[in-house]
Amino acid sequence: MNNLNGLFITFEGGEGTGKSTQSKLLYDSLVNNKFDVILTREPGGNKESEEIRNILIRGKVNKWDPLTESLLHNAARREHIKKVIKPALLSNKIVICDRYTDSTLAYQGIGQGVKIEFLNMLTNEITENITPNITFIFDLDINISLERAQIRDKNNKNRYEMFDEDFHKKVRAYFQSLPKNNKRYILIDASKNIKEINLEILNYINNYTTQ
Repeated sequence: MNNLNGLFITFEGGEGTGKSTQSKLLYDSLVNNKFDVILTREPGGNKESEEIRNILIRGKVNKWDPLTESLLHNAARREHIKKVIKPALLSNKIVICDRYTDSTLAYQGIGQGVKIEFLNMLTNEITENITPNITFIFDLDINISLERAQIRDKNNKNRYEMFDEDFHKKVRAYFQSLPKNNKRYILIDASKNIKEINLEILNYINNYTTQ
């Protein structure tokens, strides 16, 4: 759990699984219900972190050494936490974040082979132990999700979409494993239609906040 006062919700999953759409729908619903909420993303979320995002997601697949890539993601995260996430949580806001530390463990750790022990140590320092209260994991067959992503980004390619099939299979399997060991993870069947998924998320949030 985060050690601050607000509610921290993250959305995780592979490319093209629909988490960005659903995080925006949740944000809109909470705003309409007069909650004090912000919607943000990683890598990115503030000026400096967005600059790092641009150099991370553009270019060739082998553009970065995996360890370098991990450090860049964490540099962006540190600025994001200090300037956006932590101040919002301290102000009792709801923070919805499209990707967070689980993506680094999945992509750079499991997918690219950076040592998980190192990434966990780095995460603890970078995040000041600010952990989501709820994480929705979006799960979808990689052939469908990558096709969706390529249609979405046909004029503005994200280099992670171009990683090989083995990479995406490893990432998906890792995300699928998370709900088995920790109740903060909620597995979402991303093959359902947008409205069904939105209602499932809203029901879960409502039950969580009324406990």
